[in-house]
Amino acid sequence: MTLTQLEIFSLVAELRGFTLAAHRLGISQSAVSHAMKSLEQELGVELLRRHQSLVELSDIGEQLLLRARAMLGLANTLRQEAADARGMKTGTLRIGSFGPTSSIKLLPTILRHYREAHPGIEVHIDEGPDRQVTQWLEERRIDVGFVVLPEERFDTFTLIEDQMVALLPIGHPLAARTALTLKDLCDAPFVLTEAGSSELVSRLFLAARLQPNIRYRCSQLLSTLDTVSRGDGITIVAEGSLPEEATPRYVKRPLLPAVQRQVGVAVLDRRQASPATLAFIELATRMQHG
Repeated sequence: MTLTQLEIFSLVAELRGFTLAAHRLGISQSAVSHAMKSLEQELGVELLRRHQSLVELSDIGEQLLLRARAMLGLANTLRQEAADARGMKTGTLRIGSFGPTSSIKLLPTILRHYREAHPGIEVHIDEGPDRQVTQWLEERRIDVGFVVLPEERFDTFTLIEDQMVALLPIGHPLAARTALTLKDLCDAPFVLTEAGSSELVSRLFLAARLQPNIRYRCSQLLSTLDTVSRGDGITIVAEGSLPEEATPRYVKRPLLPAVQRQVGVAVLDRRQASPATLAFIELATRMQHG
């Protein structure tokens, strides 16, 4: 069994196909097929089920994929530690990011300084909803991810704190109030944004034993803001995620009681994190905390 075979296996599983994996790796499809056949013969189990052009993982394949990714992660850490001894001139860093807070307000500045300090490190960024980033961390698809805290499954590092606010269409009856309770927000059509802090918003209502009148689910914050500004619904979002607009198209009100939100970065296990990952965390926390 070789690391190359495990890398090919991991990529075939992720892309669900031999041709796509071969293209990504820059090798022939027959080389990918041969590597998978050899790995299956050595292990004595069927890892992949082939259905014409589509490939699916067997049950044991799903189980072994997590082990393979863990081994590849450790191998990457070994390479990084060796690179660290050489001054971290080479290596790879995979980052998971969610919503405007991390993707627009935090990541670009941190990344600019990181690239200046470590120009040889190749950086890959994947964007998705907050729960997708935590899943990527658990599956070891990324080295470090931006998350809404608390997150007890991971080793986390706080970066910023802001508050959750209600957004209402201009002229909405509730806009006359200076602050709003969760109960106030249960009657009007509600917009749930899947990006950013959707899990936190859902937990807030659940903890209060309240049920918002969810009519819209938007995958992007901008779609949510458009829906509210048209007068079609109300929502709760993190204040730090809102774009700076000269003339806001909606009314913003704090929640009562106030609800704070913390955003940080997380790793699966800091003891196994590569030097490139630890350098990113150190830089991110130093920049935010001065």
